[in-house]
Amino acid sequence: MSRFTVKDLPLSGLQVITRQYLGDSRGFLTRMFCAEELQATNWPKGIAQINHTYTARQGSIRGLHYQKPPHAEMKLVSCIQGEIWDVAVDLRLDSPTFLQWHAEHLSRDNGKALLIPEGFAHGFQAISDDCELIYLHSEPYAPRLEAGIRFDDPRIAIEWPLPATGISARDKQHPLINKLFNGIQL
Repeated sequence: MSRFTVKDLPLSGLQVITRQYLGDSRGFLTRMFCAEELQATNWPKGIAQINHTYTARQGSIRGLHYQKPPHAEMKLVSCIQGEIWDVAVDLRLDSPTFLQWHAEHLSRDNGKALLIPEGFAHGFQAISDDCELIYLHSEPYAPRLEAGIRFDDPRIAIEWPLPATGISARDKQHPLINKLFNGIQL
């Protein structure tokens, strides 16, 4: 019996994974990742990096970030404290959903994780104070290949649920998409 339910989302390759909680009067146990059980997600063989983030204030936005090939990465994003609105934007040039976005509410309580394929930008907004996330990455961080797009790019038109606050100087400097934007070719 699998401890995960995998559901395909409207953007090809984007999936939401719901973890099963096993609990009793002491608390709970949940499996964060199992390569064997998640074979259907096309996750590569290993996990290259695990990151843990903390966002203090409701309304804060982080992103939209991605890595260019040959270090394009898959991410499995889980919220382990608080609640976020997690967003993935398809940047794959040859995709029928190029520049479309999808968002999911992630929280410790709903047990959902977002599996973001290579070629997508990722960001989130804290819906509550004190949000903590765990990210599993298929590729290590490659500073020379990191990139981003602006959270408020009118061409993408993400409908953030709260007023945007707490945006880093770096994220404010990401470019807007223009006619010269080539997307990502995997």
